[in-house]
Amino acid sequence: MSRYRGIIFDCDGVLFESHRANLAYYNVVLEQLGEPLVDEQDEEKTNLCHTAASPQVFEALLGAERGAQALDIASKMDYRQFIPFMTPEPGMAQALAALARVMPLGVATNRGSSMPEILGHFDLARHFSVVVTSRCVKRPKPHPDMLLLASERLAIDRGDLLFVGDSILDYEAARDAEMPFASYKWQARGAMHVSGFNELVALAIAI
Repeated sequence: MSRYRGIIFDCDGVLFESHRANLAYYNVVLEQLGEPLVDEQDEEKTNLCHTAASPQVFEALLGAERGAQALDIASKMDYRQFIPFMTPEPGMAQALAALARVMPLGVATNRGSSMPEILGHFDLARHFSVVVTSRCVKRPKPHPDMLLLASERLAIDRGDLLFVGDSILDYEAARDAEMPFASYKWQARGAMHVSGFNELVALAIAI
């Protein structure tokens, strides 16, 4: 019997290892603007690129005015060129298939328009009943808006859903949404921790 009525997943760092893809995406835009590129050794900036929504990333890196220019450039880019840099987490596809047979699944991600292409490329869209991106809400994570919208669209009480994330933004969003949280390959104080998808399936479904 399932411990939860549904599971919501973050994308980057949970479904995929995508640091290379995110850094490549932002650096292409920065290069077109003639701005310094983000060095992969700069932990603070690379973490920003990996976790925050694009408007917040560009504003933090460039300021409001140049950030708006960067968003305009990014909106005209074809994200499919960066998908080859994304690596599915081990066992992810099999776990999603197994979980989707017993409960609805969703995605809540600070990504924007790239999600349909990513899910389609990896043939994952069929597993998800809802996909909520930064374009669906006024406030991205760490605000709880995405999780509350996912709960509403699934018609499942937020306390009966599990959100799986890998960053402090995810943790804070779940906390403020009053939704159970599992930290993926990362330890959040007071939260459940899972180190892989086999462990997540065992956590989500009592056998």
